[in-house]
Amino acid sequence: MDRNAGQKSAAHYLFAQIAPFDTRMLDVGDGHRIYIEQCGNPDGVPVVVFHGGPGGGCSPAMRRYFDPAVYRIILFDQRGCGRSTPHADVENNTTWHLLADIERIRTTLDIDRWLVFGGSWGATLALTYAITHPSRVAYLVLRGVFLMTRRELDWFYGGGAGAFWPDLWEDFAKMVPISERDNLIVAYHKRLFGDDRNTQIAFARTWAAWENALASIISNGPTAQSPAEYALAFSRLENHYFFNGGFLEHDGWIEQNLHKISHIPATIVQGRFDMICPPLSAWTVAQAMLKADLQMIPMSGHALSEPEITAALVHTMNLLRRKRDVLGM
Repeated sequence: MDRNAGQKSAAHYLFAQIAPFDTRMLDVGDGHRIYIEQCGNPDGVPVVVFHGGPGGGCSPAMRRYFDPAVYRIILFDQRGCGRSTPHADVENNTTWHLLADIERIRTTLDIDRWLVFGGSWGATLALTYAITHPSRVAYLVLRGVFLMTRRELDWFYGGGAGAFWPDLWEDFAKMVPISERDNLIVAYHKRLFGDDRNTQIAFARTWAAWENALASIISNGPTAQSPAEYALAFSRLENHYFFNGGFLEHDGWIEQNLHKISHIPATIVQGRFDMICPPLSAWTVAQAMLKADLQMIPMSGHALSEPEITAALVHTMNLLRRKRDVLGM
């Protein structure tokens, strides 16, 4: 990895911008249609990208972490966000629905096994997918690991991160009465899913601003207000999943099932100063997975766009393009 990555922008390490060779809307049932795109080499090594949030959607920049001559790059917007429809909808929208959608995408595209690339909530989804469909995962590339535990939610929505960002924490917490501040996920849920659209938008923007401001290590607070439609999808979906514990069977479910995927090779790229997903979760996964390479990136936070994190992820994918025989692909 480039030791001077922090002195360069993330774009310096990315491949050139490319356009998809295939885009489609896939009807996955329950009234949902999922946006899917494919880029790069149609006959290349398939890699599927799980975006964060929940509710973040994929972006053109996510195509650029992979050599387009080598990889068949599959991106999709999860239920309710990005270009998938209906927008910001939480009906029939759970982790288990998303896993079924992923398998539907895989079989529709006639892929047997693929590399799985995901960060933050995308890492949660990648681990959950691997646990439930281990034979379909050739390699895991994870960034900013989030295990959907009560411990992590309490850190970010219970004042842990707020101890480092007291000014922004006050802005986030003061949206609700003092009597409701013992559980801000519940308090925000009440407003995000209330009847008044203006209230929904106001709380959605504040929810999104709290997370977005802490994503980058160089951030000193929010720089711009999120568009209403993006904020609604991001905040409603994220709150919906967190309010319901990710729809997992119990707290700590992923940790307790990591032994099922200990044989799957993985690279974990983790910002040492990640305020949203502290490094303990990445460390926990690396300790349980026998073939995991944990790369703790100094002077980096949470965002995919952090220069050193981008450099490490691109470097990982460049190494893997020479290991098709090792991956059995």
